[in-house]
Amino acid sequence: MPEDKNRATAAAILPLVGGARNLTSIAHCMTRLRLGIQDRSLVQDEALKALPAVLGVVEDDTYQIVLGPGTVARVTPEFERLAEQARSTEPPPEPKAVAPAADPEPTPEAAASLATAPPGAAPPATAEELAAQGAALKARQKSRNATPVKLFLRRIANIFVPLIPALIGCGIVAGINGLLTNLGWLPSVVPALAAIASGFMSLIAVFVGYNTAKEFGGTPILGGAVAAIIVFPGISHVTAFGQKLAPGQGGVLGALAAALLAVRVEKWCRNGVFPGRGNSRAWGRVRVPEALDVLLTPTLTVLVTGLVTIFGLMFVAGEVSTAIGSFAGWLLAHGGAFAGFVLGGLFLPLVMLGLHQALIPIHTTLIEQQGYTVLLPILAMAGAGQVGAALAVYLRLPRNRSIRTTIKSALPAGFLGVGEPLIYGVSLPLGRPFITACLGGAFGGGFVGLFNQLGDTVGSTAIGPSGWALFPLVKGNQSFTTTLVVYALGLAVGYLTGFLATYFFGFSRQMRTDLNHDTHDSDTPRNPGTTTPAAGTPPAPAPSGTPTHPEGVHIPG
Repeated sequence: MPEDKNRATAAAILPLVGGARNLTSIAHCMTRLRLGIQDRSLVQDEALKALPAVLGVVEDDTYQIVLGPGTVARVTPEFERLAEQARSTEPPPEPKAVAPAADPEPTPEAAASLATAPPGAAPPATAEELAAQGAALKARQKSRNATPVKLFLRRIANIFVPLIPALIGCGIVAGINGLLTNLGWLPSVVPALAAIASGFMSLIAVFVGYNTAKEFGGTPILGGAVAAIIVFPGISHVTAFGQKLAPGQGGVLGALAAALLAVRVEKWCRNGVFPGRGNSRAWGRVRVPEALDVLLTPTLTVLVTGLVTIFGLMFVAGEVSTAIGSFAGWLLAHGGAFAGFVLGGLFLPLVMLGLHQALIPIHTTLIEQQGYTVLLPILAMAGAGQVGAALAVYLRLPRNRSIRTTIKSALPAGFLGVGEPLIYGVSLPLGRPFITACLGGAFGGGFVGLFNQLGDTVGSTAIGPSGWALFPLVKGNQSFTTTLVVYALGLAVGYLTGFLATYFFGFSRQMRTDLNHDTHDSDTPRNPGTTTPAAGTPPAPAPSGTPTHPEGVHIPG
């Protein structure tokens, strides 16, 4: 039964992460089980990667085990139950002895040497060697990504990734409602579906405010309270900057700014220090007395932040949101093919740099304004290029059973938009196939962008899924069938271009000579468990989220 399978997966994972007492937190996003680890030395990475249900692992702010969409949502509750039961029975963990023969996690310095092979060196020939080089590349990139800007973007992604399931569910309901409306079917059900689809979006600012305060160390409910001002219908009676305010003006950006301000005001009330202004004694003398904290701190937080939000942030954020929507529409209307080519081609490098997380508030703003984001279907073409490149590698190396087995196992997830195993396990360590995969994404994005330029807008009603998983969420200014066909053709272009570019230009003659042999005939012992999709292929870092979140080709993680 499915429940037994999910429970078995959870039971297999738990001892490999050091047991329940080694966990400080358990959560999940769209594709990953995210664990807070107390003692990293107790985690058995290779054994985890060898589990059939595990698509890969990644170490970021949490230890993330990639299980795939759907599976992770079913395994996590079973994992939580087993962990809760185990905490009451198992002894505290003992530090794991360091085995001399074990392969340690590569340091940034070691990663640099592994990731940058000398020109004459032979390329990695097996799935295990590709995975090791992929891990080195990931470790090196992780050390580069720990900049203040990228860490801030990661925290912004953490705010929006938990909202993705509701965006997906409401987006699909909205699509069903639109289809019924166009066909004239079930007119009595249409209003109910409209309410179901629109209810969350009408209050999304409140959820953003709540998550923002939680992420930045404030009281979550106060963040939600100040964000609720933005969507309150009575705000239409208030005049600011010479004009009446409108409910929802400023949207998620206004809610984000209001909640950030609320966190700062709350911390000033409690500590006497306005964050970022130092620890001066002058600030310390005006903090709220502890005896009055329960009364004055929430009151001042809501009052001060509320007034700034009404008479400043709502107007400014509204102008920024409008500018984002107008620029996105103008860009695709006037240079859709070129813009799509650039966005589709650069998305995978953006993910590696951690800069893709800056797009999450933009996606959400576009969905809030227009009902869909026109950027996500274009960015999803990066995953199509990756799949096409992997198929070409599979055909170009007919005798390398190790790499072919990894590709064959990871392709189903790749078609659904989970591209990390293919990226870090195949194309990126090989070098050229990663570039040709990006080229496939560029041509796929250019194709979708061209149709946007011609007037057939292709968008997505939610963020998170890509590949085939995005089909139920596509929406545009034409009929659903037309929009679906354009998106499907874009995927086909991405697959085909990534395949052809990799097949003809993805390998030098020397690379093919070095790689195209049966690795199982060599004298090197192989572990057959590592040639599954979990063959040591660590995925790219994420918000959900997301991302990619994107978390990889998709936005959550």
